[in-house]
Amino acid sequence: MYSYYNENTIIYVDGEYVKASEAKTDLYGQSLHYGYAVFEGIRAYKTASGEVKIFKAEEHFDRFRRSCELIHMPYNYTNEELITACYKVLELNNMEEAYIRPLAYCPPNMTLKAASEMNVMICAWEWGAYLGEKLLKVMTSSYQRPNPKAFKIESKSAGLYINSILASQEAKTKGFDEALLLDLEGYVAEGPGANIFFEKDGKIVTPPPGAILPGITRATVIELCQELNIPLEQRLFTTDELKTADCAFFCGTAAEVVGLESLDGQAFAKPWAQSLGKVLQQAYKARVLEKEFDRSSVKVA
Repeated sequence: MYSYYNENTIIYVDGEYVKASEAKTDLYGQSLHYGYAVFEGIRAYKTASGEVKIFKAEEHFDRFRRSCELIHMPYNYTNEELITACYKVLELNNMEEAYIRPLAYCPPNMTLKAASEMNVMICAWEWGAYLGEKLLKVMTSSYQRPNPKAFKIESKSAGLYINSILASQEAKTKGFDEALLLDLEGYVAEGPGANIFFEKDGKIVTPPPGAILPGITRATVIELCQELNIPLEQRLFTTDELKTADCAFFCGTAAEVVGLESLDGQAFAKPWAQSLGKVLQQAYKARVLEKEFDRSSVKVA
């Protein structure tokens, strides 16, 4: 089992820096019993200049605050103090490349009332690309994304990820690398922990907001398409259309940008090395490392 901390690891808890091995939580906590918690996934990179930078820290903590507000968790922090805490956690643990996990959780409460107070923990660990580096064999899940009318779907809430665990485990049990979830209407939504894009005839397509988590990496890929003059469309589509794509890829903070080899056993037509997905993968890596990206490599059909 992967070890996320050791006896020397330091984490942030409510303004204090403590050993992870000594930190405690209450077994009667509302978050533990009902999944009433919010988290973020953030990455820090050692950039081309040698400086350690947290990628899009402001955007992540804007979403962290918004997620709490959407599910009525009180929030009394500023972006500045939590970003400062993230850098301090990196410093105390001598980390230059890390995945950072802020968590907002609630104290003891066995009722179904909204919390009147909350706690914040920030930890970090060294973590490679979540889905690995190789192209992924993906299956359409029998599990759907939750009904947007039943939940604040744009909130990165802990309880919502039981759906992701079920979908991902189903795929792995059947010999696939990851799952693809549909929305209630049968349109493609996203992966268990990543957004999806596909390329067709020189254009990039991705599902619109509504049944998806509007990812920060997703927003970055859209920005890169605009900067590189790659046509992009946000619209609904089915798995039948997706299977006719030239290529497809997942993206997310943990996964970064990773190509798909196949969907339900059907391979995508274009070699990944020749795809716009590969271009965007390279452009994304250059962006997080603050390196120059050679735009001449972009060939739009």
